[in-house]
Amino acid sequence: MRILDAINQEISAVLAATDEQQLDDALPLFNQQRRIFVLGAGRSGLMAKAFAMRLMHIGYTPFVIGETITPSIQAGDLLLAVSGSGSTRSIVELADKAHQDGATLLAVTSNGHSPLAQLADQTIVVPGATKAGDGIKSIQLLSTLFDQSVHLVLDALCLKLARRDGTDNGAAKSRHSNME
Repeated sequence: MRILDAINQEISAVLAATDEQQLDDALPLFNQQRRIFVLGAGRSGLMAKAFAMRLMHIGYTPFVIGETITPSIQAGDLLLAVSGSGSTRSIVELADKAHQDGATLLAVTSNGHSPLAQLADQTIVVPGATKAGDGIKSIQLLSTLFDQSVHLVLDALCLKLARRDGTDNGAAKSRHSNME
């Protein structure tokens, strides 16, 4: 079997095992007047940043934890934290701090019983393989399958938000960077 076909089958298996109702349950957490913060380490952090970028395209005000221009998180804000294992100490500690400061926590993890998931107000479980051994097994290294699948799941969440909010491709394009 071709490697690309094997990877496609793995991603398809993870997406089939992801409960789309969890995305629908997360929709009410998002509104365009609410500040949204994203958090993740390593490649999970890159997936969180990609999500923040897409949120901006569809009319939201996202911030990336750790960037120099990110303001303090406050009560009423939303924090989306991504961790495959759900036990990355730096992510869990920052998510806990934000939660204690009154932010709503939406966790994205492969392990629905992890410390991050237990702390969260809502969780989206993306059961792709992680370096900790969670999720659907993969021929790919470390948490590659989780990261690939999270990217698609969070893009699906953005599509649901855009449809709910009436944001079309033209509106998204008008917010796309013009400094390229």
